Amino acid sequence: MTDAPPGLLASLRGFAVTGVALLRTRVGLLRVEVLEEVGRVRGMLLWGIAAVLLGVAGAVFLALFLTVLLWDSHRLLALGIFAALFIAAASVAGAAVLRLARQGSLLFAASLAELRQDEAELRAGRESGGPP
Repeated sequence: MTDAPPGLLASLRGFAVTGVALLRTRVGLLRVEVLEEVGRVRGMLLWGIAAVLLGVAGAVFLALFLTVLLWDSHRLLALGIFAALFIAAASVAGAAVLRLARQGSLLFAASLAELRQDEAELRAGRESGGPP
């Protein structure tokens, strides 16, 4: 490859430098997206656990309070109503989890869009015969 014109070697070197810079930018974008998603999921998990624990504790204490309050007159009715409420709440929570699972994640969406744009620009440059 020593007999290649110096302009060709410079062009190839410039192309390689541009390719590496483009790749570095895209990998940096991927890294940012992963860190954002990890932070979002971590926050959701911590707040979700807190909400569930506090909600369960509050519901149990409310059920106990009302059952003791109605102990002499309607204790079975109170227990049945609370059991139905807890089952209904569990069903609503399960439906919400299924909805979120079907919704999917937006992880790497921006990176994929940038790569599609890069590909379109490279194809347009190749089809026109000029530099991309």
